[in-house]
Amino acid sequence: MINNSQSDIRNKGELFPGKIAVITDDASISGDDFYAADRLIAKYGSDKIVHVTWPENFIDGQDKMIDTVVALAADREIKALIITQAVPGTNAALDKLREIRDDVFIIYCTTQESSADAVKRANLLLNPNHLGMGRALVKQAKKQGAKVFVHYSFPRHMAQPQLSNRRNLIRQECLKNGILFTDVTVPDPTGEGGITGSREFISANVPELVKRYGEKIAFFSTNCQFQTTLLKAVVDCHAIYPQPCCPSPYLGFPEALGIDTGSNRNDYKYMVSEIRRVAREKKMSGRLSTWPVSASMMFSNAAAEYAIKWINCEVSRDGIDNQVLLDCINAYVIEVTGEPGIVYLTSLSEKGVIYENFKLVLMSYLDF
Repeated sequence: MINNSQSDIRNKGELFPGKIAVITDDASISGDDFYAADRLIAKYGSDKIVHVTWPENFIDGQDKMIDTVVALAADREIKALIITQAVPGTNAALDKLREIRDDVFIIYCTTQESSADAVKRANLLLNPNHLGMGRALVKQAKKQGAKVFVHYSFPRHMAQPQLSNRRNLIRQECLKNGILFTDVTVPDPTGEGGITGSREFISANVPELVKRYGEKIAFFSTNCQFQTTLLKAVVDCHAIYPQPCCPSPYLGFPEALGIDTGSNRNDYKYMVSEIRRVAREKKMSGRLSTWPVSASMMFSNAAAEYAIKWINCEVSRDGIDNQVLLDCINAYVIEVTGEPGIVYLTSLSEKGVIYENFKLVLMSYLDF
């Protein structure tokens, strides 16, 4: 129910009282996350959306993460906080926020923290359905003609149950479908060699594996910073790329395919048509795919819309309204693509425990 004060606010032309804060990685790390925040600012104004970024090396920047969150908590106008992505250290930072404020609606979009711990800090969590994605990835790769499936990752990511369980499921699904599974460890981008060392490894390894196994080989990596390098190598070697780690037409595709986005970055139809054009020119049609929309942008937008409804008391303060959340997600898909997508929304279940505030999303594929 909407109380009178909130109705008065809306009558005066204000969509919601206060502000929503958004924390993302820097654009150089995960452009989709960063530009999603820009999109929210364009939609609601910089007086309503506060955008800050995590330190580039969050592993060594835990104190800076805490400082970032504490500074936001000091602004009493902030009613909701959206974190995209909830990298390691987010939970510790949120503990400091909760010491100061208990009235902020917290949303994690794509968390790398322990699920059992994260659900205690955030009111709502939105993640790609990694297990569901494991099955979908192999099915998609097989459709694209893959006989070999390569999984690139590193121990820090494999310490996350959702990612390691997905890797194991991909292995099982490959076995069922007669596809050879190859698990390759890449240097951690936060390690001694940094992201440059990780990218150099992938650039050299993809051609070696294509030479060994042939062109009917699909590649997948768990890290956003690898996608441009991986996709470029896949295209150069005429291999197969089912999707980026965070599904999106914007992640890796423009840079790897040499698409000049300029002012057209947020023009979905332009982006898709350009990817398909370049795919045809490079004889890669049917060998590249992803979700119809950016998972990060979809999550950030849906999170903001749901947070606004929470701030305005249009949804219950206890629990998550699944239908309202699904409506927020679908509204973004329709806004971007012009038509409804196929969106599957479920709650996370781990070790027999169902986390009702941790929502998993899966979508159908867009083929190029």
